Amino acid sequence: MAWTFILSAECGVEQAGTERFAQHFDQISWVLSNGKQSQCRTSIFQDIEENWWCRVCPSGISEIGTDTPESAYLMTELGILLYQRLQSAPLFRYALVGVEVDEFRTYSELIEESSTLAFPGLVLAETVWQAVGSSSAFRPFSPRYVWKLYEGEVYKPLMASPDLKSKLNELLAVG
Repeated sequence: MAWTFILSAECGVEQAGTERFAQHFDQISWVLSNGKQSQCRTSIFQDIEENWWCRVCPSGISEIGTDTPESAYLMTELGILLYQRLQSAPLFRYALVGVEVDEFRTYSELIEESSTLAFPGLVLAETVWQAVGSSSAFRPFSPRYVWKLYEGEVYKPLMASPDLKSKLNELLAVG
């Protein structure tokens, strides 16, 4: 099973605006600190509420999640680059960078869960932020947008290593 690292953005009800958003990211490339190049590819789709999403997938990154400290570092580096590019993107309602964040909440789910929005890196249009109660946990991101500060990707050895997980289970079985 692939664990993809992406930028996922919900752009509202208009397909044309989502296509403009996708064009802003499509084929953008960066040279990372390890010397490898990463290029973005985009796709758009509608969710069950008929809102349009754009998925931005950078290449050259682990597809099995944060399996090493190095992959966590590179994903965080790419995350920062994606957020920098997002600051000048065409209109969107909300966005998040991370592993498996594809369509992380529909618009109605986001509004319903407004009191528990605990996604580091979540970017909201000011109108959405106001609709969810203008939480002070958000800070300015760019004109017309606020966000919860991005914390980067985390390597968790117990999640990545079956051997370590087995040893922990043995420890838990004692007593």
